[in-house]
Amino acid sequence: MTLRDRRRTVRLSAVAACLCTTALADAVYAQTAGSVTLSLGWLHIAPQGDATPLTVQSIGGQPVNRELTGTGAHASSTDTLGITTEYYVTDNIGVAALVGLPLTVDLVGDGTLQKYGNLGSTRPMPPAVELRYHLFAADAKFRPFIGVGVNYTWFTQVRATNARFIEDSFGPGGSAHATLSASWNPVFEVGANYALTKHWSIGTSVNYMPVKTNLTLYGQTATGTQIVSKSTLRLNPLSVFVNVAYTF
Repeated sequence: MTLRDRRRTVRLSAVAACLCTTALADAVYAQTAGSVTLSLGWLHIAPQGDATPLTVQSIGGQPVNRELTGTGAHASSTDTLGITTEYYVTDNIGVAALVGLPLTVDLVGDGTLQKYGNLGSTRPMPPAVELRYHLFAADAKFRPFIGVGVNYTWFTQVRATNARFIEDSFGPGGSAHATLSASWNPVFEVGANYALTKHWSIGTSVNYMPVKTNLTLYGQTATGTQIVSKSTLRLNPLSVFVNVAYTF
């Protein structure tokens, strides 16, 4: 072998070693113990429940407890930007926090209230914390996971917005406002991530929260008589999250 051939062989070996090192580095994905993943994407929230009939609790402070048969309602679907962070305690177990940008949900009339369409709106705040278990090894590109956790939901800007509904319920010149109770709820989730590079991945997940809240409607006639009505609203949202993630 000539000196030129030996030099060429050395150069080729060096290039091959460099390529092997790069390939091995790319094969080590970052979803391992101690890493943190930040996910951003489209969050679609589709409530699955409905409401019990409105029950008039009191009129002018006097107990009534009269159910308005046939009345009902449900919450509308909505979309927002979802944000999830996850800390990997081990290669397979992570703790995730699920949040989203503030969203608006409409309360839509059902039964005898269907003719009114949207009765009002609110802005729910439903952050959640989960414990996740990721299948397969940390260096696998495709990693399904299951999660279970807890959610605390509260509501801001609860408004009765349908003027026709308010007038029919409390007379000309009447007014109304409403409240929704906060609650703790379990969270159940399944999903999967697919690693594109060491740090970047795409993912999707579906979670379910059996959320129930108590609606209290405070109406007032033009003469000042207060009418208080209540209903139990089952939101039970099924949420779909499609995201891009970066693992630190």
